[in-house]
Amino acid sequence: MRKLIILVLALSTFLGFLYWKFAPDFNQKPVVEGPITLTVWGLFEDDAAMAPLIQAYKKLKPNVTVNYVKQSPLNYRSRVQTQVTSGQGADIFMIHDSWLQMFLKVNALSELPTSVLSNTEYEQIFYPVAKRSFMRENKVYAFPREVDGLALYYNEDILKAAGVTVPVTWSDFVTAAGKVTVTGSDGSIQTAGAALGTTTNVDYWSDIIGLLFLEQPGANLERPDNEKSAEVLKFYTSFITDPRKKVWDVNLDSSTQAFLSGRLAFYFAPSTKIAEIKKINPNLNFKIAPVPQLTSKRVSYANFWGYAVSPTSKNQKAAWEFVKFLTLPDSQRFFYQEKAKVNEGYGLPYSRVDLQSQLADDPIMGAFVNQGPYYDWWYLSSGTQDQGMNDQIIKLYQEAVNATLLGQDPQAALQITARGVQQVLNDFKISPPSASPLR
Repeated sequence: MRKLIILVLALSTFLGFLYWKFAPDFNQKPVVEGPITLTVWGLFEDDAAMAPLIQAYKKLKPNVTVNYVKQSPLNYRSRVQTQVTSGQGADIFMIHDSWLQMFLKVNALSELPTSVLSNTEYEQIFYPVAKRSFMRENKVYAFPREVDGLALYYNEDILKAAGVTVPVTWSDFVTAAGKVTVTGSDGSIQTAGAALGTTTNVDYWSDIIGLLFLEQPGANLERPDNEKSAEVLKFYTSFITDPRKKVWDVNLDSSTQAFLSGRLAFYFAPSTKIAEIKKINPNLNFKIAPVPQLTSKRVSYANFWGYAVSPTSKNQKAAWEFVKFLTLPDSQRFFYQEKAKVNEGYGLPYSRVDLQSQLADDPIMGAFVNQGPYYDWWYLSSGTQDQGMNDQIIKLYQEAVNATLLGQDPQAALQITARGVQQVLNDFKISPPSASPLR
């Protein structure tokens, strides 16, 4: 009963604050005649998680009813596009940070009205990767739900026992991973230093390949048939093939399973794995750091989602106003707390720059927001299940990595990859990501 009273008071305070802070701004806008109903499609949150924010918005906009529907990730991207282009489906839906061009190709996105938020305000509020992901030709097509991507999880107990500090550079990483690797009398790996080198049991391997390419000067994800790109594959596979650097094995459990069971020192993953690890092994002593760097130019690999609006919605401006509301500071803070209740104490890394300081010093979440200013991406994002750009290009790079593991020349393998990548880019009419202001 006491917990219920506390929850009601907290929600009431939140609703009151939002009304006090934002109601005047809304009241200055023209009143829309008649009731408005907005349908929102999400992928990760249940109805209960979204209900408090929807209720808060109803207080601000009594004439707007928001219906939230959680979708299955199976065929999600193609289903959304089909519904939108046929004039059906949701008013608001989620898209991945790498999906913009696929949706623009079929005219499946609404443009953000500058009356809701100007481009200048958008670029000031969110990290640079949001502009690269969700803006084209000076038009905004989505708001980032969070800022997320690869970070370096590490087992504190393993590092402490070996007298190893958290690596900052890749050179330090190679040394540290070697020191903490423990092998049995038969040469088998008992405690792995790091999970790198394969495409079968390294979760997020494609994101890691994307990261290494983005960090390596001269490497080219669009046209990888050059020596610098081949060096990336040599480095990645060397954690298995080079006896002096071997810290992982194709016969081990998946990297996620190995880390949460305490048999892996270094593990690369986005923030979405925190809750799973803590739920399965609450006693695991781990922290998270930014990914190692190769040069002074800092880069990490982004993998996050955003809210977009259908161009066939009859209430596009109202939909954009609700999207804006979802990313307001108080909304994001409140949603973080709601997610934390079911995610072992942790929510989503804030997508807003002005909220970075609130998580920056957290030993678990800090790495994700601290990498916010230098996140970048390409079409190698795992877990999108898009049956499009990511899935097709991941398969091409998977074949190149596997060929390298079998002893084939990586540059020759990447020549095949390069031809395949160009075909995929041409099929989707993708503009070269190298034109990005982040590069």
